[in-house]
Amino acid sequence: MQTRTVSYEADGLECIGHLAVPDGDGKRPAILVSHEGGGFDEHARNTANRIATELGYVAFALDYFGGGKPIAGDQVMGRIVGLMQAPQRIRALANAGLTQMLTEERADATRVGAIGFCFGGTMSLELGRSGADVKAIVGFHSGLSNPSPGDEQHFVGKVVVCVGDADPLIPTEQRAAFEAEMRATTVDWQLHLFGGVGHSFTNPAADGTRMAAINYHEPSAKRSWKVMVDLFAETF
Repeated sequence: MQTRTVSYEADGLECIGHLAVPDGDGKRPAILVSHEGGGFDEHARNTANRIATELGYVAFALDYFGGGKPIAGDQVMGRIVGLMQAPQRIRALANAGLTQMLTEERADATRVGAIGFCFGGTMSLELGRSGADVKAIVGFHSGLSNPSPGDEQHFVGKVVVCVGDADPLIPTEQRAAFEAEMRATTVDWQLHLFGGVGHSFTNPAADGTRMAAINYHEPSAKRSWKVMVDLFAETF
């Protein structure tokens, strides 16, 4: 595997992403990775590296806050709320990352997936709602609210979300609304619910210090990763 840091512009920001390219030659499926709401971190980089080494795909971890680093805890909600109030910015940031990823010569533009964690999962879903040619989308403990009702009709590929039933940031009502939206489409979609599990269950750095319900849960991390791998296998 080869990795490199990539600087690119998006929505007026100087963004710093992470590209991971597997060994070998020829075109490979390409997976866009969107980090958690706490900013660009090791979790995003490690996920891209793991996709390249374990699956043999090109992976690009985008940066949607700019600067390519984590942000202070007291800034997180302010930045997320700001983006949620301007969904077109979310889509612009996601599409900029997609465009950057596809400049890699080994990235196959006909076999593209997008995954995201926390608000990054929301971003991946918004990328799909924008009509981008993404064949598989996976959201891990991702916000499911839709700021542009009706745009769920624009998903091109399959959609999977993996959430904990004890996640205070994704209440039952939000899940129910998402299910209702998806039932009204012809999209191939799945919702995987992990019992007794809270938020950020895929991130080993989540230790409950910010909130008791924001905590890594290794069994669910492994199970949700397998869900993703299976989806990619049947899609690509």
